[in-house]
Amino acid sequence: MTDAPRPAGVTPPVAVVFATVTFLALAIGGLGVASLALDADVIPVRGLGPLPGVAGMLLAPGLFAGILLWGLRAEPPGYLTAVPCAVGAYVGEVLGIAIGAAVTGGDSARGLAAAGSVALGWPGGVIAVAGLAAGAFGVLLVRSRGEGPRWRWERENEDDR
Repeated sequence: MTDAPRPAGVTPPVAVVFATVTFLALAIGGLGVASLALDADVIPVRGLGPLPGVAGMLLAPGLFAGILLWGLRAEPPGYLTAVPCAVGAYVGEVLGIAIGAAVTGGDSARGLAAAGSVALGWPGGVIAVAGLAAGAFGVLLVRSRGEGPRWRWERENEDDR
Protein backbone atom coordinates (compact mmCIF):
# COMPACT_ATOMS: atom_id res chain seq x y z
CA MET A 1 0.00 0.00 0.00
CA THR A 2 1.46 3.38 -0.97
CA ASP A 3 1.06 6.68 0.82
CA ALA A 4 1.06 8.67 -2.41
CA PRO A 5 -1.98 10.92 -2.70
CA ARG A 6 -4.52 10.06 -5.36
CA PRO A 7 -5.05 12.62 -8.12
CA ALA A 8 -8.24 14.62 -7.89
CA GLY A 9 -10.66 14.26 -10.75
CA VAL A 10 -10.30 12.05 -13.79
CA THR A 11 -7.34 12.16 -16.17
CA PRO A 12 -8.12 13.48 -19.67
CA PRO A 13 -7.56 10.16 -21.51
CA VAL A 14 -9.92 8.32 -19.17
CA ALA A 15 -12.49 11.11 -19.50
CA VAL A 16 -12.26 10.86 -23.30
CA VAL A 17 -12.94 7.13 -23.17
CA PHE A 18 -15.96 7.55 -20.90
CA ALA A 19 -17.29 10.49 -22.92
CA THR A 20 -16.86 8.63 -26.23
CA VAL A 21 -18.77 5.63 -24.92
CA THR A 22 -21.44 8.03 -23.68
CA PHE A 23 -21.56 9.70 -27.09
CA LEU A 24 -22.02 6.37 -28.84
CA ALA A 25 -24.79 5.35 -26.46
CA LEU A 26 -26.61 8.68 -26.80
CA ALA A 27 -26.21 8.79 -30.58
CA ILE A 28 -27.34 5.23 -31.26
CA GLY A 29 -30.15 5.39 -28.72
CA GLY A 30 -31.25 8.84 -29.88
CA LEU A 31 -31.28 7.83 -33.53
CA GLY A 32 -33.25 4.69 -32.72
CA VAL A 33 -35.86 6.45 -30.59
CA ALA A 34 -36.24 9.35 -33.04
CA SER A 35 -36.55 6.94 -35.94
CA LEU A 36 -39.23 5.02 -34.10
CA ALA A 37 -41.10 8.15 -33.01
CA LEU A 38 -40.97 9.79 -36.44
CA ASP A 39 -41.50 6.51 -38.34
CA ALA A 40 -38.63 7.51 -40.63
CA ASP A 41 -35.35 5.93 -41.67
CA VAL A 42 -32.10 7.46 -40.47
CA ILE A 43 -30.70 7.16 -44.01
CA PRO A 44 -33.74 7.34 -46.29
CA VAL A 45 -31.84 6.63 -49.52
CA ARG A 46 -32.33 3.04 -50.73
CA GLY A 47 -29.75 0.80 -52.33
CA LEU A 48 -26.67 1.77 -50.31
CA GLY A 49 -26.55 -1.06 -47.78
CA PRO A 50 -25.40 -0.76 -44.18
CA LEU A 51 -21.80 0.36 -44.80
CA PRO A 52 -22.46 4.14 -45.01
CA GLY A 53 -24.17 4.15 -41.62
CA VAL A 54 -21.39 2.08 -40.08
CA ALA A 55 -18.73 4.35 -41.57
CA GLY A 56 -20.53 7.37 -40.17
CA MET A 57 -20.72 5.81 -36.72
CA LEU A 58 -16.99 5.05 -36.86
CA LEU A 59 -15.81 8.46 -38.04
CA ALA A 60 -18.12 10.50 -35.77
CA PRO A 61 -16.77 9.16 -32.45
CA GLY A 62 -13.24 9.29 -33.84
CA LEU A 63 -13.47 13.01 -34.53
CA PHE A 64 -15.39 13.54 -31.29
CA ALA A 65 -12.68 11.85 -29.21
CA GLY A 66 -9.85 13.68 -30.97
CA ILE A 67 -11.43 17.09 -30.49
CA LEU A 68 -12.30 16.35 -26.86
CA LEU A 69 -8.77 15.19 -26.08
CA TRP A 70 -7.42 18.36 -27.66
CA GLY A 71 -9.90 20.51 -25.69
CA LEU A 72 -9.08 18.88 -22.37
CA ARG A 73 -5.47 20.14 -22.53
CA ALA A 74 -6.51 23.48 -21.02
CA GLU A 75 -6.23 23.93 -17.28
CA PRO A 76 -9.10 23.86 -16.33
CA PRO A 77 -10.95 22.87 -19.51
CA GLY A 78 -13.97 24.97 -20.35
CA TYR A 79 -17.44 23.67 -21.02
CA LEU A 80 -17.40 25.42 -24.40
CA THR A 81 -15.15 22.55 -25.51
CA ALA A 82 -18.41 20.62 -25.97
CA VAL A 83 -19.38 22.83 -28.94
CA PRO A 84 -16.47 21.80 -31.20
CA CYS A 85 -17.06 18.22 -30.06
CA ALA A 86 -20.65 18.43 -31.31
CA VAL A 87 -19.54 19.97 -34.61
CA GLY A 88 -16.85 17.32 -35.04
CA ALA A 89 -19.31 14.50 -34.39
CA TYR A 90 -21.80 16.01 -36.85
CA VAL A 91 -19.17 16.47 -39.58
CA GLY A 92 -17.76 13.01 -38.89
CA GLU A 93 -21.17 11.41 -39.32
CA VAL A 94 -21.87 13.22 -42.59
CA LEU A 95 -18.41 12.58 -44.03
CA GLY A 96 -18.49 8.98 -42.89
CA ILE A 97 -21.77 8.39 -44.70
CA ALA A 98 -20.40 9.98 -47.88
CA ILE A 99 -17.16 7.99 -47.68
CA GLY A 100 -18.99 4.76 -46.84
CA ALA A 101 -21.30 5.24 -49.81
CA ALA A 102 -18.33 5.87 -52.09
CA VAL A 103 -16.55 2.74 -50.85
CA THR A 104 -19.56 0.52 -51.58
CA GLY A 105 -19.19 1.37 -55.24
CA GLY A 106 -22.75 2.51 -55.59
CA ASP A 107 -24.11 5.57 -57.29
CA SER A 108 -22.23 8.67 -56.10
CA ALA A 109 -25.39 10.74 -56.39
CA ARG A 110 -27.14 8.41 -53.93
CA GLY A 111 -24.21 8.67 -51.54
CA LEU A 112 -24.28 12.45 -51.61
CA ALA A 113 -28.06 12.40 -51.22
CA ALA A 114 -27.72 10.17 -48.17
CA ALA A 115 -25.09 12.42 -46.62
CA GLY A 116 -27.18 15.50 -47.40
CA SER A 117 -30.34 14.01 -45.93
CA VAL A 118 -28.51 13.24 -42.68
CA ALA A 119 -26.84 16.64 -42.61
CA LEU A 120 -30.03 18.60 -43.22
CA GLY A 121 -32.49 16.32 -41.47
CA TRP A 122 -33.18 15.25 -37.91
CA PRO A 123 -30.34 12.67 -37.72
CA GLY A 124 -27.72 15.41 -37.90
CA GLY A 125 -29.38 17.21 -35.00
CA VAL A 126 -29.48 14.03 -32.93
CA ILE A 127 -25.76 13.44 -33.53
CA ALA A 128 -24.91 17.05 -32.68
CA VAL A 129 -26.93 17.00 -29.43
CA ALA A 130 -25.33 13.70 -28.42
CA GLY A 131 -21.89 15.18 -29.11
CA LEU A 132 -22.71 18.30 -27.12
CA ALA A 133 -23.97 16.35 -24.10
CA ALA A 134 -21.12 13.83 -24.13
CA GLY A 135 -18.53 16.58 -24.61
CA ALA A 136 -19.87 18.46 -21.59
CA PHE A 137 -19.78 15.20 -19.65
CA GLY A 138 -16.11 14.68 -20.55
CA VAL A 139 -15.24 18.19 -19.38
CA LEU A 140 -17.22 17.63 -16.19
CA LEU A 141 -15.26 14.48 -15.44
CA VAL A 142 -11.94 16.30 -15.72
CA ARG A 143 -13.07 19.36 -13.78
CA SER A 144 -14.58 17.41 -10.89
CA ARG A 145 -12.31 17.31 -7.90
CA GLY A 146 -14.06 14.51 -6.10
CA GLU A 147 -12.27 11.44 -4.91
CA GLY A 148 -13.01 7.95 -6.02
CA PRO A 149 -14.58 5.59 -3.55
CA ARG A 150 -12.36 4.10 -0.89
CA TRP A 151 -12.68 1.16 1.41
CA ARG A 152 -13.06 1.84 5.11
CA TRP A 153 -9.50 0.79 5.89
CA GLU A 154 -8.09 3.16 3.24
CA ARG A 155 -9.34 6.29 4.98
CA GLU A 156 -6.84 8.57 6.67
CA ASN A 157 -8.69 9.39 9.91
CA GLU A 158 -9.88 6.97 12.50
CA ASP A 159 -13.00 9.16 12.85
CA ASP A 160 -14.00 8.50 9.23
CA ARG A 161 -14.18 4.78 9.82
